[in-house]
Amino acid sequence: MKNIILILGIFIYGNSFGQKVKVLNFATFHMVYTPDAHKVKFDQNDDKSKAETYRIAKMLAEFKPTIICVEILPKKNEDLNSDYANFLKDKNYKTKFGGEVALIAYEVGKISGVKKIYGIDEQETAPYNYNIGNELENQVDSLTSKNYYNGVYKAFAAMEKLSISDKLKTFNQKETLEKFMNVNADILTYNSTKGNFEGADEASKFYRRNLRIFSNLNQVPVTENDRVFIIMGATHTAFLNEFMQRSPKYDPVNVADYLK
Repeated sequence: MKNIILILGIFIYGNSFGQKVKVLNFATFHMVYTPDAHKVKFDQNDDKSKAETYRIAKMLAEFKPTIICVEILPKKNEDLNSDYANFLKDKNYKTKFGGEVALIAYEVGKISGVKKIYGIDEQETAPYNYNIGNELENQVDSLTSKNYYNGVYKAFAAMEKLSISDKLKTFNQKETLEKFMNVNADILTYNSTKGNFEGADEASKFYRRNLRIFSNLNQVPVTENDRVFIIMGATHTAFLNEFMQRSPKYDPVNVADYLK
């Protein structure tokens, strides 16, 4: 009976042994080359683009993170932090890690006084075949995914007219993040031949990758007083949001409160 009461107490009161770690989980498009199906046109060397990403970094820095996590493999953490340290010391230093890592993560870190950056990506399970719906013959349902893709890609194409700031605001909306999850994983479950699971098996590889990314995050040393800023491609952000909503450890904050 005592065990039942204890279990019920934990269930009702949740993480009663300490406060959850605040997390600003930020979705971005990749600002350097990416093999992803959806790409956003962006010139990381353009002065106007750099100025706009710096304004975004200043807004995000208001979260006051103590830890930053990026879409880099953990095995590269030593090189990553050497690059970051040189960036902090020399304003004219040309970073080895480009794109959103240098333009946003490094700048947020510099403004906030963050000492170390962690890579939490995972690549062993990548790549997977997100194009299987166009390759598989004799499918039970060949229309659902095609119709969905056509609608979503039209919406994504319309985003190209937006400013960088407005693109990122749109990327971080719940509806958009759900579309990224569908396009990259869930919609594949409609692609199968009778009695088989071809699309679902491909989608499971991407789920596995994101679960491993979450596991990498869980290996970053944090205390309840830390504040974690994560910047990754939007689909990874969407998965991490799902995992953290149910987490006894993390408390994701609203990105819209900072990206104004």
